[in-house]
Amino acid sequence: MKTSPVTAVDLQRSVIAVPPLARHADLSLNPQANQALLRHLESGGVRSVMYGGNANFYNIAVSEYASVIDALADSAGADTWVLPSAGPDYGKFIDQARILRARAFPTAMLLPMSFPYTDAGLAEGVRRFSDALGRPAVVYIKSANYMAPATLARLIEEGRIAAVKYAVVREDPAQDAYLASLLAEVDARYVVSGIGERPAIAHFRQFGLKSFTSGSVCVAPRGSMQLLRSLHAGRFDEAERLREAYLPLEDCRDGISPIRVLHDAVTLAGVADMGPMLPLLSGLDAAERERVAPVARALLAQDGKAVAA
Repeated sequence: MKTSPVTAVDLQRSVIAVPPLARHADLSLNPQANQALLRHLESGGVRSVMYGGNANFYNIAVSEYASVIDALADSAGADTWVLPSAGPDYGKFIDQARILRARAFPTAMLLPMSFPYTDAGLAEGVRRFSDALGRPAVVYIKSANYMAPATLARLIEEGRIAAVKYAVVREDPAQDAYLASLLAEVDARYVVSGIGERPAIAHFRQFGLKSFTSGSVCVAPRGSMQLLRSLHAGRFDEAERLREAYLPLEDCRDGISPIRVLHDAVTLAGVADMGPMLPLLSGLDAAERERVAPVARALLAQDGKAVAA
């Protein structure tokens, strides 16, 4: 596992995969399946892997946290950056920070809180987490006006934040006043487009972002990495063409559930058996699986053609 401090180069060198987490039928961790998914990502060129919402880290018990993150670290290749998550509540992420501090992860992401919080209280939580962690953190912004731009800028100036995952869904991602206000205060190199392939082109083209996270990359890593390279080169027409392959699965995720569809899509495509989901989530029903399976398999097959080409 890569353990050097996080830099802009780290954020830009790879699509940041946000995979599901595999478990056995009894809900215990499945290290073999998680390693199979990591190898699939690495074989496609991915070198940054973030375990957050898609991995259902919201519901991981603190009592199993150390064993989970240790297994993920042990499964990663020497040049792969593994980024676990913590929280979202204060008590949980402070306990998790103490566990993380004893390990070599270069950072960890704070899962977004939905209620209750204040801007000042959230900032204090970031400070206390980074102190307990002994490193800067990644902040996950999933709702509009989650944190005031000036507050975010202050935390970056204090060395508290390594990166920001920006995942506020907009009908038109090119029209986003909150993202524009954040970037008026914060250098774009800190901000990662955090909603997959669909808004990535607008985030690069209109807002100057240089990296993006993806769930569908877990099925098709090669095409997603090609998309990232096209965006870095400013070949936006090529990027549009590459993105088309991902939209059917992204449509399923948006229409059913982003987390649940991705979890089962990795299994249905034949990449690795993710098993059941940890409560309070549940897997797809039979009709949903019938809808998702051919889409996931087609995306994997398309990725194989990209290699052959």
